[in-house]
Amino acid sequence: AMAAAEALSRVADVEIDGSGVFKYVLVRVRAAGGPGKDVVRGHGWAEYHADIYERTAQELAQQGLGCECLGGGRLSHRPDERKIHVYGYSVGFGRADHSVTTEKLKAKYPDYEITWADEGY
Repeated sequence: AMAAAEALSRVADVEIDGSGVFKYVLVRVRAAGGPGKDVVRGHGWAEYHADIYERTAQELAQQGLGCECLGGGRLSHRPDERKIHVYGYSVGFGRADHSVTTEKLKAKYPDYEITWADEGY
């Protein structure tokens, strides 16, 4: 169980592109029989939310961790203005809980203004 918890603690809470508008997914990562945590992954290379989720799932599986997608949306990351806006939804996975995503982003970017809205695609 310790090894599982350690593997879980090594998973970054947030991995997003440095700037731009791109899709993101909210993923619950679980150690076998252990606790879980939610992580945010957002990348501009992804044509679909599933692309990000599948790559994330593969990376986690290599560390012995399981996961499920809780939903998706979009991020608008403007580092020059220190702003991130969370909005939209995923057709395949549904809308992520943007308030959860926002809290994760605030922890990683404490000096940013981070906002969210359920409107928009």
